[in-house]
Amino acid sequence: MTVEHGVRLMAGTFVLVGLALYYWVSPHGLWLVLFVGLNLVQSAFTGLCPAESILRKLGLRSCGS
Repeated sequence: MTVEHGVRLMAGTFVLVGLALYYWVSPHGLWLVLFVGLNLVQSAFTGLCPAESILRKLGLRSCGS
């Protein structure tokens, strides 16, 4: 798996977890969804993505490597 695919998998998983928390636990679960969405938007403009850094440290490779 590449870093790019890992970021998409992580973001999608967090969105689904946030929605599940909203549905079954508390409306505050939407804060997780909001955080993930804002992080994706800021990473599109800045190129900085904390999830990408974590996945690289875990040994995932980039698409070009």
